Amino acid sequence: MKQTWNADQYVNHASFVAEHGIPVLELLAPKSGERILDLGCGDGALTKEIEKYGVSVHGVDSSPSMILAAQERGLSAEVMSGDELTFNNEFDAVFSNAAIHWMTNVDAVLSSVYNSLKNDGRFVGEFGGYGNVSVLVNAMQTVFESHPEFGEFINPWYFPKAEIYKKKLQEAGFKIHFIELIPRPTPLNSGVRKWLNIFSGGITKNLDAQQKDDFLNEVEHLVKPNLLINGTWVADYVRLRFSAQKI
Repeated sequence: MKQTWNADQYVNHASFVAEHGIPVLELLAPKSGERILDLGCGDGALTKEIEKYGVSVHGVDSSPSMILAAQERGLSAEVMSGDELTFNNEFDAVFSNAAIHWMTNVDAVLSSVYNSLKNDGRFVGEFGGYGNVSVLVNAMQTVFESHPEFGEFINPWYFPKAEIYKKKLQEAGFKIHFIELIPRPTPLNSGVRKWLNIFSGGITKNLDAQQKDDFLNEVEHLVKPNLLINGTWVADYVRLRFSAQKI
């Protein structure tokens, strides 16, 4: 399921995504002179941070709106799907933050990344892991099941267990240096409804305006007991962080 992104909306209400990516960037540890690919670069906020290390960085994302935003930052970036990368032995490292869970053709993504890397190149990233936003996902599915007219609920995300993704990486030819699930409850300063508007667009794309409003109201009502904490909406994020190497 393809997500349609609004880059301005993302920047204004989902900047926490890039902010939480700084520890992953530290795990990448870019070295001056390296060539690095930012896979699923979004609007380029973290790509710009990578550039500060004195590296040559190139961003790819499947969203034209996001790539335009990245290019407006002065970055080298192009529209490209993670499962169809066209690079061959070009990069010292591939970096990815909060993007791989949208790339459900897992084996093709890993093959593309492997081919893009030079020998001994690093693959470092973080994305939604097992249990990520489970309260939200379960509520969305419940609302769809109570409204047959909405159609079938299709979960657009890949949230694997650490041992599952470790095996996938090894099968693709990578040596694992680090992999861990990290619970990270995340405040949603713009509220859960705004989060749903940004991230569930692929799920609600076939709903009319009234149906989407009903969906938002009912999901918000279902998750409120668990996610509204002392007046602040807090999403039940769980991240899978890893560092691997092409062998």
